Amino acid sequence: MLASSGNLFDAEQGNPDEEVVTLILEMPDLKIERIVSFGQHSPLGFWYDQSWSEWVMLLAGSAGLCFEGESAVRILKPGDYVLIPAHQKHRIEWTSQSHPAIWLAIHFPAPG
Repeated sequence: MLASSGNLFDAEQGNPDEEVVTLILEMPDLKIERIVSFGQHSPLGFWYDQSWSEWVMLLAGSAGLCFEGESAVRILKPGDYVLIPAHQKHRIEWTSQSHPAIWLAIHFPAPG
């Protein structure tokens, strides 16, 4: 395997209508992504229901994350992280529009 590198804080100003997802590392049972959001959010009524667990950290910008069964939206700011267990329904209510929201996402199998 060759050495690879990059900068998590580089927020290329791509098409503001699309998130930019960069695969940093993929191995059996592990995937690490950097996601740059430019104001994107989940479609109305849509819930993610993933068969894997996900740990996410917001590195820049801000975002609102909602979990099924919770009445309040969790407001995330730089440095905030969340562990999302497999099959925990969740959605992105909003991401900052004035500054890109930069996420680090680590996907791994559900325990057991």
